[in-house]
Amino acid sequence: MSNILFSILLICCTSSFKSNATVDIASVRSMFQQAAADEAACKKMIRMLAPYDENNPLLLGYKGSGTMMMAKHVFSPFSKLSYFKKGKQMLENAINTDDKNFELRFLRFIAQTNIPSFLGYDSDIKKDKEFLLNYFSQIKDIRLKEFVLPALIKSKYLTTIEKQQLK
Repeated sequence: MSNILFSILLICCTSSFKSNATVDIASVRSMFQQAAADEAACKKMIRMLAPYDENNPLLLGYKGSGTMMMAKHVFSPFSKLSYFKKGKQMLENAINTDDKNFELRFLRFIAQTNIPSFLGYDSDIKKDKEFLLNYFSQIKDIRLKEFVLPALIKSKYLTTIEKQQLK
């Protein structure tokens, strides 16, 4: 009996490991960009990231961001608020797990600068902006730089001088 239990546990762990290894961050970033305008892409991203939690803060952060974006694609105010709250909690959990992660702080900055102010999710804009500006030049991942730069350049929360410093 214990051999069967051990085999089942081993299969579950192996399956979990394989699913973690198959997610490509470039694909996640691409879906993230599409999710704001396309409900199907948003749903696909959330489904793909469903298994991830605090053990993978970056993917949890993207799952939270995608969940918040679903609020744009539903009609009911209750559903909108539910998606927002659920996604916000996931993103905050991810940041609490890895608060020095540039990409997570970028996701929160983008969320907080693009959602309606009446939701009250804007307390970290200044802190995240400073973090992003201070660490942007230290990013070695060229694809990550190419991913975040256009959004930072478009942001009304950065001054012209700050935008020029990023280039």
